[in-house]
Amino acid sequence: MSSAKALLLMNLGSPDSTDPKDVQRYLNEFLMDTNVLDFPVVFRYPLVHWIISPFRAPKSAEAYKRVWRPDGSPLIALSRQLGDAVQQKLDYPVVLAMRYGNPCPKAVLDQLREEHPDIKELLVFPLYPHYTMSSYRTAVDYVKKVHKQSGYPFSLSFISPFYNHPDYIAALSERIRPYLDRPYDKILFSYHGLPERHMRKDDQTIATTLAAGDKVKAGFVMPPVNYQKQCLETTQLVTAFLNIPQERVETSFQSRLTQAGNEWIKPYTAVRLEALPQEGVQRLLVVCPAFINDCLETLEEIAMEGKHAFEHAGGTELTYIPCLNDSPQWVDTIVRWVEK
Repeated sequence: MSSAKALLLMNLGSPDSTDPKDVQRYLNEFLMDTNVLDFPVVFRYPLVHWIISPFRAPKSAEAYKRVWRPDGSPLIALSRQLGDAVQQKLDYPVVLAMRYGNPCPKAVLDQLREEHPDIKELLVFPLYPHYTMSSYRTAVDYVKKVHKQSGYPFSLSFISPFYNHPDYIAALSERIRPYLDRPYDKILFSYHGLPERHMRKDDQTIATTLAAGDKVKAGFVMPPVNYQKQCLETTQLVTAFLNIPQERVETSFQSRLTQAGNEWIKPYTAVRLEALPQEGVQRLLVVCPAFINDCLETLEEIAMEGKHAFEHAGGTELTYIPCLNDSPQWVDTIVRWVEK
């Protein structure tokens, strides 16, 4: 395959195995990212390496074991399936890298340079619909850093956050539509949580960018609103697309880390799952639009633990709606975007 262009799909990442040592190594890399745990390194290093990771790794390892596939981490396996499906429709290389863990961007870009020396442009597609410093921005910044340090002959360009793009809304809506045919009382849009201080920092970044009269930052178009407002807009657009009555829709935020004095965006998904049955919701649909591919946070946290919590609290049935993964309409959407 000879081409002047290549596509890099980039996702969050997973540990190499369910061994607690691998999980701890992964947590160390993830939490030492200043975009994720934004404390000064003098505090962050002991907090991560001596307190958080050693205690969280065994518990996280058990959670990973519940969803681990014969071909490895569900996030990586499903991301590979997506890449393979996109590759079948493009005549230039499609590669996959993870922000944390393997395959790491440097190894992927090194291999790309070796196998395809004629490439002039690498189009980077962070698989995050919404912009925030701890997901989309850290992916972009890290690829730019690796690219600069290694002096690759190809340039970089980036797919912008697409939380309100009509094609994404259509693909997500069609993923949801078949589940609306069954009886349900409410559909819960559960997005990944975020510390409120991250929101304030994102607000400052967005305000500074817009004040400069330029919505473009680091090669992508900066959203005009923060993460929480992006999520609420996604919910509103999908709800309108599918004509779901507003009284049957709710938005919440999951995967929070509990720390004293460290408030996260509310309402919390875990709290709402236990409260909804007491409010008359017996049959609940849950969708997680912040995730493109199913992973620990969707399969274990929602489809297993969340389902148990909801039904234990008196709910009749929680039905989890899978992520876009490699659904045909989403694959066609990616192809259409990158070919533009």
